[in-house]
Amino acid sequence: MLVLVVNAGSSTLKLRVVGDDDEVTAAADVDPWDGTDATEQITSLLASVGPVGAVGHRVVHGGRDLTTARLVTPDVEAATRSLTPLAPLHQPRALAALEGARRALPDVPHVACFDTAFHTTMPAAARTYALPAPWRQQWGLERFGFHGLSHAWAARRGLAVAGLPDDARVVSCHLGSGASLCASAGGRSVDTTMGFTPLDGIVMATRSGAVDPGLVLWLLTERGLDVAAVRDGLEHHGGLAGLAGGSGDMRDVLARRDAGEADASLAFDVYVHRLRQGIAAMATSLGGLDLLVFTGGVGEHAAPVRSAAMEGLAFLGIAADADANAAASGDADVSAAAAATRTVVVTSREDLEITRAVREVVG
Repeated sequence: MLVLVVNAGSSTLKLRVVGDDDEVTAAADVDPWDGTDATEQITSLLASVGPVGAVGHRVVHGGRDLTTARLVTPDVEAATRSLTPLAPLHQPRALAALEGARRALPDVPHVACFDTAFHTTMPAAARTYALPAPWRQQWGLERFGFHGLSHAWAARRGLAVAGLPDDARVVSCHLGSGASLCASAGGRSVDTTMGFTPLDGIVMATRSGAVDPGLVLWLLTERGLDVAAVRDGLEHHGGLAGLAGGSGDMRDVLARRDAGEADASLAFDVYVHRLRQGIAAMATSLGGLDLLVFTGGVGEHAAPVRSAAMEGLAFLGIAADADANAAASGDADVSAAAAATRTVVVTSREDLEITRAVREVVG
């Protein structure tokens, strides 16, 4: 059975048709994508392939109720739409892509695969905020975590690349425009850096990551910013963009850093500092570390980020092979030969993780 995978990101739309052997038989990337109707792009791609038996959709937020991949029904779609305030950069785009895919393929099952689902195995200590009980109970306030499809693939594939057993302790680093870390063992998420929304955690391209909530209150009460202005600043003008200016693209930051620009150097240093902190925290949640995995656009292609992060984590048994790290392409082990903890680079394959979930749902 051919499966169409629809991966709607914050600025791109990735389409893949995956066969029974997990080979991609057709692909198209819309970059940038304006987040509107995708019917034409999907129809054009499908013209070159055989009959598609099902469609899998990446959806960022599933909330408390959508904890596994689900057939898209009116109730599932309504629940997904209701979570838009918690993932405003992603949820509307996933719904727009869903509408386009249904126009192109109205007679096949559509399956929603939620990034939050992988993290439902986190223990209560990792999920629970120290907030007033009425708030938590009435509004379901807890840490959900995101990038679960990427983390699930990265951990499983990383173990295979490193030749480690399934129960090894893994910290996966999904570093792209959005970024998060995950601690997992035995295919189960134990902890992660993102929280109630994808804004929390480490520094990202335009998102600030974790900030003091008192700082946010100060901006609202003492400097007169309204909620919309604060949200816009944290979501769209923070992160690497806020530190270095420009788009927040790590490639630009590295080029400007190499050219001696102080703002870009600071942006890189802040990014790596928070990244190291996050990796160490995730290792603590696991009680140790056997494998570190880098994935995502930055994780896969920015060797200076990997090497700088690894240099500060020697106390966890991490050490890089400088040549292997600089030359890494595709799935690769970049560990020094004597390193106690292995480090690998893994190509992100959310499409295969989604395909796997779709086949489980539709049988």
